Amino acid sequence: MLSQLIKKLPPLLQPCAKLNLEKCSASLENLDHSVDRFDDDLIRVLSGSDYVADQLSRNPRLLDDLLSGADLYTDYPASEYRRRLEQSLAQVDSEELLHSVLRKFRQREMVRIIWRDLTRTTDMRGTTADLSALADACIDQALAWLYSNHCAKWGTPYSVPSEDRPAQPQKLVVLGMGKLGANELNLSSDIDLIFAYPEKGMTQGGRGLANQDFFSRLGQKLIQALDSITADGFVFRTDMRLRPYGASGPLVCSFPAMEEYYQNQGRDWERYAMIKARVVGGDQQAGAELLEMLRPFVYRKYIDFSAFDSLRSMKEMINKEVRRKGLHGNVKLGSGGIREVEFVAQAFQLIRGGRDPRLQQRELLNILPLLPETVGIPEQAATELVDAYTFLRNAEHAIQAVADRQTQELPTDPVGQARIAYSMGFDSWDSFIAELDRQRDRVTGHFADVIAPTEAAPAATDQTSDWLQLWNSELDDTEGEAFFARHGLDDPQQAWKAFSHLKSSRSVQVMQAVGYERLQAVLPKLMDEVAATENSAETLERVFLLIQAVIRRSSYLVLLAENPGAMKQLVRLCSASAWFSETLAKQPVLLDELIDQRSLYSPPSKEALQSDLRQQLLRIPEEDEEQLMDTLRYFKSAHALIVAASDITGVLPLMKVSDYLTWLAEVILEVVLEIAWRQLSEKHGVPLKAPGVPCDPDFIIVGYGKMGGIELSYGSDLDLVFVHDADASLYTQGNKPIANSVFFTRLGQKIIHILNTFTTGGHLYEVDMRLRPSGNSGLLVSSLKAFSEYQEKEAWTWEHQALVRARVITGSESLRQRFEAVRADILMQPREHGALAEEVVKMREKMREHLGTSEKEAGELFNLKQDRGGIVDIEFIVQFSALAYSHQYPELIEFTDNIRILDAMEHTGVMSADDAETLREAYKKYRSVGHRQVLQNRTGPVSASELEDCRDAVIRIWNSQLKL
Repeated sequence: MLSQLIKKLPPLLQPCAKLNLEKCSASLENLDHSVDRFDDDLIRVLSGSDYVADQLSRNPRLLDDLLSGADLYTDYPASEYRRRLEQSLAQVDSEELLHSVLRKFRQREMVRIIWRDLTRTTDMRGTTADLSALADACIDQALAWLYSNHCAKWGTPYSVPSEDRPAQPQKLVVLGMGKLGANELNLSSDIDLIFAYPEKGMTQGGRGLANQDFFSRLGQKLIQALDSITADGFVFRTDMRLRPYGASGPLVCSFPAMEEYYQNQGRDWERYAMIKARVVGGDQQAGAELLEMLRPFVYRKYIDFSAFDSLRSMKEMINKEVRRKGLHGNVKLGSGGIREVEFVAQAFQLIRGGRDPRLQQRELLNILPLLPETVGIPEQAATELVDAYTFLRNAEHAIQAVADRQTQELPTDPVGQARIAYSMGFDSWDSFIAELDRQRDRVTGHFADVIAPTEAAPAATDQTSDWLQLWNSELDDTEGEAFFARHGLDDPQQAWKAFSHLKSSRSVQVMQAVGYERLQAVLPKLMDEVAATENSAETLERVFLLIQAVIRRSSYLVLLAENPGAMKQLVRLCSASAWFSETLAKQPVLLDELIDQRSLYSPPSKEALQSDLRQQLLRIPEEDEEQLMDTLRYFKSAHALIVAASDITGVLPLMKVSDYLTWLAEVILEVVLEIAWRQLSEKHGVPLKAPGVPCDPDFIIVGYGKMGGIELSYGSDLDLVFVHDADASLYTQGNKPIANSVFFTRLGQKIIHILNTFTTGGHLYEVDMRLRPSGNSGLLVSSLKAFSEYQEKEAWTWEHQALVRARVITGSESLRQRFEAVRADILMQPREHGALAEEVVKMREKMREHLGTSEKEAGELFNLKQDRGGIVDIEFIVQFSALAYSHQYPELIEFTDNIRILDAMEHTGVMSADDAETLREAYKKYRSVGHRQVLQNRTGPVSASELEDCRDAVIRIWNSQLKL
């Protein structure tokens, strides 16, 4: 009978159905069932799910158990999962057994849920409700067992008593976010959780722990119970990065800390996330109080139209990821996908939810039908969105049912395609795709109506048609140059050469028809913009460099054609900067940044950078290092481009440009340290600062040079030094312990690896470690004690000069304070001025000899940095003064940037006000010229006469200050 049913399947599916039937043959022996439809359903499920076949193969009694209890064809009441799991856990007496029972329970119920979904015994909402209830039960029951276990070991946590209230027992509250919070979990979803507890206090009746420590340990154990992979698999992949401060924040927060965070620091995307927050485990009553406490953050009392911009920005970020990673076949993130339906509903929830309590619901399919009445969208639009969402979620489940993998990507192989089409009830892949496209087109249209109106294209001109005529004509050089002359190009010969080079290029000649049409659509508008610039021929060369780079990825041509504002900005910025055009040519994905002109010319604050990066990293699996590295590289390039746009157009002065580029590096270093620390500590455990005292992490990254002096430019490398403050003789706490010294060395190596490694997105920063104690021959990571001893006994004067510009970038706050104390002790040592000046001058002359302009060219050229009277002379004057006088005037070493040290020199009388102002202005002028050179991709010296007045003034002050 079963073999006959297999023959009725589409030919491509028959082999995999037969293989899966053979896998679970033991499950079918002596099977006693009386369900008429069972055989048909069995073949449908085995055709659609290798996961079910694998589970039935591993546990031959599972199918009989499900059938004998009628579970496959019976709806569970809401509390059934909790009841069943509670019974299974009643005799559990160890964490190991807890893990095993949870995983086997999940396997049984997942087989049931997939069976019911693929056979349409239940609908999509039934599937998501079952999955969410299963997750709720696993979280809550595991937490209950672990809480009792922890209380027995550490005591029961209590609040601090007050005059009017005795101490109250405390329990953990687990908030489910995202799809779990909305009871919309999918077949292979991870679960987003936030842990909180009501009040600070101490445990009673045990060893005595602060509540924060108790609940942190409890939370870690709960994550292990759900997320860790054992011989029985896992329960749910668990993601904690939606908590306050993300991965860098505490695992558990008290209610007051939660409220303070969201009131003072909560971002728009966190409002969006909090819409779906629900108590899924622990103290339900306390959890309800917490959500009520946070409600004003989510739902404004007024009609909040700013939500449109926030959601539009979030969607544009997703669109960038879709374009960058090629996610067009993703039913969740691709155009017209699940995420766009969610955004339509949640836009109105954020806008009007504070005024209309009906919109304060979590489940999307409860919200969409309310929109015609509450916000006035057409009934047909709401109906179409409901239908599309249901179809897309069913497709998502069909994709994930195959192997219990967390993916929303449509398969590209014929068998996989046939499998999804069959599971979705279609007789072919083409008919399924036709319906999928129809549904996604509807979603895209409604999304655009609500959130993303497109820019209007400018009207065509006579000149526009001229450009197309030129492109389609065969002109010789004389005719081509004459054409460009008539159209106002400043160098017709150069322009014609660039134009004909693109037209005759191999990449254009082999373009497919669709790409060629897109090129012709964008070319006339692009040429109009280029012709209007002052340096039009040069601009044309730069813009065509980019066109050449994207010619095989013509979606970027569509981006320019459909966003006239972005095209205008592209031409404007390429006209002003060769660096800008070459950067875009190397990374065309950065074209996305040109779309939003508001952000293009408004570089974010450091806090906004931190929030943006945290948000981008939020959905990346922590173990996927390659994707983490690519995201960091894109983030750096995109924000450097934004700063450059503001720099080129004069929106930002030089000093602010350096500030932003330095903040960008700081934010990236913070995250890189977190990633490296997490990866190593997960493998080896946390190093111990002292016996029984874990590090916090007692590690810092110190920036020297331009990084320390807050003076980074485009393409600057990072001069870094790594310092730790743990006992080198101790070992890490973990399954694979290693010596602290080895741990911190590997930590440094991992940080450098993440920063230096080239990927498709380039590299983050070149890292220079030569300023560490003993330079390249020294240890990669020094203890604070070794660093201090080296600086005290062995360091050269030039190393103390470098220390003037050293500052802690990220890491342990307590170690930062100790490092700053060591730095101050070294720099404030009294020094004999004559001997110090002699050493500084000797080092400076040696540098000029090796790095400055040769004697032959000295009269014609000027090296901004190394020649006499240049940047390094100013820096050496500042460093000499800090070393010579800081024992009298500690304010000379308070800051690490040259401008503020010069301010301190003026205020203390170390230098006259006139001389200090002269050096400040010369320093800024030199750096400004250097900046302009970078943006025009020019290297090397400038004309000797260009900055002669500045040079003479600096030389005069050098001779005066160092008494030469």
